[in-house]
Amino acid sequence: MDTLPTTSTAAKRGGGRSKVVQTSKSSLLLAFFSCVAWLYVAGRLWQDAENRNLLATLLKKNSAQRPKVLTVEDKLMVLGCRDLEKRIVEAEMELTLAKSQGYLKGQRLQTASADRRLLAVIGVYTGFGSRLKRNVFRGSWMPRGDALKKLEERGVVIRFVIGRSANRGDSLDRNIDEENRSTKDFLILESHEEAQEELPKKAKIFFSTAVQNWDADFYVKVDDSIDIDLEGLIALLDRRRSQDGAYIGCMKSGDVISEEGKLWYEPDWWKFGDEKSYFRHAAGSLVILSKNLAQYININSVSLKTYAYDDTSLGSWMMGIQSTYIDDSRLCCSGISQDKLCSVA
Repeated sequence: MDTLPTTSTAAKRGGGRSKVVQTSKSSLLLAFFSCVAWLYVAGRLWQDAENRNLLATLLKKNSAQRPKVLTVEDKLMVLGCRDLEKRIVEAEMELTLAKSQGYLKGQRLQTASADRRLLAVIGVYTGFGSRLKRNVFRGSWMPRGDALKKLEERGVVIRFVIGRSANRGDSLDRNIDEENRSTKDFLILESHEEAQEELPKKAKIFFSTAVQNWDADFYVKVDDSIDIDLEGLIALLDRRRSQDGAYIGCMKSGDVISEEGKLWYEPDWWKFGDEKSYFRHAAGSLVILSKNLAQYININSVSLKTYAYDDTSLGSWMMGIQSTYIDDSRLCCSGISQDKLCSVA
């Protein structure tokens, strides 16, 4: 029992030393973290000071470059520029209106006669495999050589119209070029690829090219599957020479074929309503346009919609403008009229 106090006193002394060691470690850790926090805060303060200096420098530079106060002369110059811009816009609008009405001021057109405008330009559609047909036409209703030149002196130009081969410069193109060097009676559409499915585009390019190359009262598209009473056609055109906006031909309508694979199938059949009937248009075998209508096609060629066939495409272009439809039964080439001006070859 006497040893119990001694044992208790030793235990208390050992426990005191342990607490002192633990307190020293805590103090060291606290001091370490305090130093880290102080360094972080000092770094942020230094960075903020640098940013303030940079911003102050930029503001000083910008203040030195502030625009000066506009004087009366400056304001007048600004108003003058605005007035000039307004006049430019008005001039562009007037030019667009003039073009849409068929007046191409300052455009130089090639004419067969420098003294007067031509009566008509007749384009006969042809293909690479139609040389025999062309020779037949040259020996019948279409003049050749000197006779063709004399006809041009009367004011009528006739040309076979053809595009280029899908393989540019191949034997098909070379044969046409060789034939043209001999006969000089072709209008070659360099930007058109000759193909059956491209006929609607050929119509746009033909009328655009013809109106750019010749200044005439009328532009005529003819298929190479028909014969023409040339003198009768010239007389018809001469009587209507003063008529603008003339869309002349054998007017028809007809059903829209919606079944794919059938003859005359129209991919855009759904656009023609529930009755599926075409609008009124001239038959494609022979179509006549007055000069301002041909110019309209030339000016708006890029935006004009084409359908599956050239005659319906052309008819759709004529619906949206002030064109005068002239239905002439003498131009119904497949008809039985005795005084008709064309017939199936």
